Amino acid sequence: MDLARTEVTRTAAGWRGSAARLGLMAVPVAFFAVFFAYPVTAILARGLKTGGTWQLGRIGDVLAQSGVRQVLWFTTWQALVSTVLTLLVALPGAYVLARFDFPGKQVLRAVVTVPFVLPTVVVGTAFMALVGRGGLLDELGGVRLDTTVWAILLAHVFFNYAVVVRTVGGLWSQLDPRQEEAARMLGASRFAAWRTVTLPALAPAVAAAALMVFLFTFTSFGVVQILGGPTFSTLEVEIYRQTSEIFDLSTAAVLTMIQFVAVGAILALHAWTVRRRETALRLVDASVTARRPRGAGQWALLGAVVGTVAVLVLLPLAVLVQRSFGAAGLGYYRALTEDDGGVFLVAPIEAVGNSLEYAVAATAIAVLVGSLAAVALTRRDAGRLVRGFDALLMLPLGVSAVTVGFGFLIALDEPPLDLRASWILVPLAQALVGVPFVVRTMLPVLRAVDVRLREAAAVLGASPWRAWREVDLPMVRRALLIAAGFAFAVSLGEFGATVFIARPENPTLPVAVARLLGRPGALNYGQAMALSTILMIVCAVALLLLERLRTERTGEF
Repeated sequence: MDLARTEVTRTAAGWRGSAARLGLMAVPVAFFAVFFAYPVTAILARGLKTGGTWQLGRIGDVLAQSGVRQVLWFTTWQALVSTVLTLLVALPGAYVLARFDFPGKQVLRAVVTVPFVLPTVVVGTAFMALVGRGGLLDELGGVRLDTTVWAILLAHVFFNYAVVVRTVGGLWSQLDPRQEEAARMLGASRFAAWRTVTLPALAPAVAAAALMVFLFTFTSFGVVQILGGPTFSTLEVEIYRQTSEIFDLSTAAVLTMIQFVAVGAILALHAWTVRRRETALRLVDASVTARRPRGAGQWALLGAVVGTVAVLVLLPLAVLVQRSFGAAGLGYYRALTEDDGGVFLVAPIEAVGNSLEYAVAATAIAVLVGSLAAVALTRRDAGRLVRGFDALLMLPLGVSAVTVGFGFLIALDEPPLDLRASWILVPLAQALVGVPFVVRTMLPVLRAVDVRLREAAAVLGASPWRAWREVDLPMVRRALLIAAGFAFAVSLGEFGATVFIARPENPTLPVAVARLLGRPGALNYGQAMALSTILMIVCAVALLLLERLRTERTGEF
């Protein structure tokens, strides 16, 4: 009788948990419906509707334009090449950080992660200082790459190096090296053992990392906008040009639809590879720790990776800092405190305070929405509806931020959602990008919590809220802080949507940098470098704090 009563109690607790999960989903679903789906649909309707009728024939007309086909080809081509180059450069780094134990390893791990949290505007500015007119290479040997696609490709490798190192390295560190050693004892060469034992186990992680790099480079905006100039244009840049310069909303809407379909396919494929990867993780021995390099070959590999990081990551950032001082010393920084009445309505330095205030508000929104979504997604046996909700949360990472920003202006212009003059518009747009990072950071930790602890709390009469507060929260507190840190960093660097909705008297740091770079003159260029350096330092400090909190159970990033 007691056993039956306990089973009934558990069943009732399960029903309460399912109802609570649906309730938790309500807030994230409403947030994405109002501030993502509605603005995107509004901008598509404005471009493709005439007299209340959808003009879908416009899609064929746009695709027939040679310029549009060239943009589509370049977007896909540069994303593929960027992905291949990133894998070739970063896989040795993933191996070193996964298998070797050496002094300064944590510092090296933090350094390679810095580019990932840097705003794309800063990355573009750093490479302009390195390879552009008057850049380091131009001064040393008269070499300029800013007018070629190589500058874009190198900047993409710089930006996505950490994606491969963290994603592949996280799995590589959990593979038992004794399996490969056993293959070698049976007569296999070192390469054959790696190809037949290690590579198949790594394949899901490599595929997942490659797809994420492809997604980020396929939707690249800030880097291409700064380094590509009028010669090179991705879909995201072309959407911005058609929207803000040519005012052809019809063409912009078609390009947005194309990007939306492509991103949806990439995310679906990425979800499939992640599920394969999770299966692989359950089959390997994760207890083996890294060891010190052995022999001249391994020390040489470590040296090569450190040298690659120094040239690829540290050199552009160092040149950026050097250009921020130039021959004027602190002159460019002092000029940031002056109102020139031209580029800004206020002194450029005020963009620092604006960005920090917006980022704090965006972080609060992203943590609230993302935490509720992560809790709702905790169970692995969730149905298709919940899995579809998981995919929905990732869409803002790939859908045109330019479209979202302009959609805010188009859609949120009537009561009760007339927010065009409200300061909250910028944090809302930034939070859309922060929510996926919060979910991806918290979800692995929440899923690691033993479900029997929640069931025991429910059997003892605890409500779902109290069970979460007493059982889950103590275990995920650190992950929650890390999620907040990532949301803060990505909010600071958001540019695609903010460039449309930031008011002239309240610019953010990325918007201020872009405006300064858009004006000629050494003073504007120097101020752009100074603001970029400030933004880089703020993001780097946030990252170092994250690295101190990081644990192996909080995910790759």
